[in-house]
Amino acid sequence: MLEFLKQYWSTILVGIVLAGIVALIIAKMIRDRKKGKRSCGCGCENCPSAGMCHKK
Repeated sequence: MLEFLKQYWSTILVGIVLAGIVALIIAKMIRDRKKGKRSCGCGCENCPSAGMCHKK
């Protein structure tokens, strides 16, 4: 097991960093959703598909 970790430590480290970044992105999306912000990041007043995304 120790030999495996020695051989692939850099790959494991990159995977952990990427997983952390993905977790932060998902957490921000959840926080924004709870605040009522939309994921598209722009105003939807001129969007032809606004009715499909934001049903009232």
